[in-house]
Amino acid sequence: MTEGQGRALTSADKPPRQKPVKVKLRVVSTNTAKAYPPDGMAKTWWTRLQKALGTTSSAFVNQSLFQLEAAARLHCGGVSEITVNAALALIEAAAPRDEIEAALAVQMACTHSAAMVVLARLGPGHGSEKRVSALGSAAARLLTAYVKQVELLNRLRHGARQLVRVEHVHINEGGQAVIGNVTP
Repeated sequence: MTEGQGRALTSADKPPRQKPVKVKLRVVSTNTAKAYPPDGMAKTWWTRLQKALGTTSSAFVNQSLFQLEAAARLHCGGVSEITVNAALALIEAAAPRDEIEAALAVQMACTHSAAMVVLARLGPGHGSEKRVSALGSAAARLLTAYVKQVELLNRLRHGARQLVRVEHVHINEGGQAVIGNVTP
């Protein structure tokens, strides 16, 4: 079997992923926008949003969209449609099973977006050493928070696992020991 054939077999195991759900934003005022379905998605859009957020609650979907729009506000006014849609793609990829996981996925998307904004401001020629240090510190804190959120989602889904590592073992005369993984 050639390398190309091996890849074809691997990709055949997974069903193709549906394109992420998207929103269009209609500007209401300087810092607010109203989400509506993209062209051709009016019939399935709300159901897809509910599925992406792991809920049947319209109120939860509305509040989540409001939070994503707030996180996607631009410093010059307006809301970034690209940022909202990227956040929705991240949330849909996390595949929340309920509102608790969805709330965490929304936080993850907002944290990631904020970290990317801070990192973008770190570019060359953006101020003094003190400002660069402050932005670097803020980015590090946001990225640390994001990693902790990912770990928390994993713990919610799979339970908390503990690893006990024994470094030194003393076996007295007549004793026995097992080396390797021991399962109860």
